[in-house]
Amino acid sequence: MTTLRNAATTRSRVARAGIAASSSARPEGPNVSRETHRPACARADGLPGQKSGERVTEIEQEPAAAVELAGDRIEVLRAFAADLGERGEPLGLIGPLEPPRLWTRHVLNSALLAPLIAEGARVADIGTGGGMPGLVLAIVRPDAQFKLIEPMERRCAWLAEQVERLGLDNVEIKRGRAEEYHDAFEVDQVTARAVTALRKLVPITAPLLRDGGEMLFLKGTSVQDEIDAAAKVLRKHRLSEIAVEELGVGQLEESTRVFRAKIDRHG
Repeated sequence: MTTLRNAATTRSRVARAGIAASSSARPEGPNVSRETHRPACARADGLPGQKSGERVTEIEQEPAAAVELAGDRIEVLRAFAADLGERGEPLGLIGPLEPPRLWTRHVLNSALLAPLIAEGARVADIGTGGGMPGLVLAIVRPDAQFKLIEPMERRCAWLAEQVERLGLDNVEIKRGRAEEYHDAFEVDQVTARAVTALRKLVPITAPLLRDGGEMLFLKGTSVQDEIDAAAKVLRKHRLSEIAVEELGVGQLEESTRVFRAKIDRHG
């Protein structure tokens, strides 16, 4: 039986360094994994699809909740959001209707997960795409270590560029599909947003988790229907403490839901 409860999205108590401090710890180059059989991501200088000239679409102004959610990391988050808003559409990272709702629908929607990330956790984000939620979480939670798993080389290159540009030393990019890393490592938590339905998402993410590890999947209003359709899959993978929490109530105009569950292989 799942539960629906409002989760107070409080500012993380973890100390966060500002953008200047982050830049001083900048690695020599993008932290891109070379473990996979696919070619590693190259530095994204001169990415295809960049366009110059006047923008037709207005980019959403930063909502007041951004500072509350990002804390001392707000300047880093602003730098990421500005670049995503400027180049995300021509690079195919976001659709043409997204710039006017960039902050509320994408950046802050992802940041709502930050308080649910355990302190110092090892996290894998599946299908990171343009950076949601994995890169956003890595920005606002520098204490945690993130593996961003993304199959598309173009998006992987974008992520590599952002990691270097923003001075993020807690991110490793893994080019490939989640299934390719089932025997490569284990993490404490796994995140995903707009990837696939639970009946498909659980089997490809469960092997990445240590025993007792947690799934955190951002979902829409039909999440209960997904849970019902995936009942056999949830039992097969021994998920426990299954719950749905509503995040962002009173902070954003549109709240979001997160599916939470833990792996209990010996239960």
